[in-house]
Amino acid sequence: MASKKQRVAGWIVSGIVTLFLIGPSAAGKFVEWQGKEEAFSKMGFTTDVMFKIGILEVAIALLYFIPRTSFIGAILVTGYLGGATVTHVRVGEPFIMPVIIGVVAWIGCALRRPEIFSLAFGTQKSES
Repeated sequence: MASKKQRVAGWIVSGIVTLFLIGPSAAGKFVEWQGKEEAFSKMGFTTDVMFKIGILEVAIALLYFIPRTSFIGAILVTGYLGGATVTHVRVGEPFIMPVIIGVVAWIGCALRRPEIFSLAFGTQKSES
């Protein structure tokens, strides 16, 4: 059972990850800004495709944040960020940010659901 402090920390970390995914990351796919078409084209995507990817990103972020679906959401966030990492590597841009966000997403989820730490590291508390 997670301590209250652990759960609160998990919610804060998960909230930050969710806000990042829905905020600057997805929002940049929905609003118009100078150089948007050129930036997406450099990555090999049209603005129409990026709009659809933005919708997917919001849906995945919400699945991650909702307690009942947080585990599958974390898996989907990992897959989504893996695609972002590959895209950045392919075009020769820095790729560390999606990797960091993915790790932080799992930490946030595991603080909310400690059984994830058990799954990841094989640690189990004996019941007395």
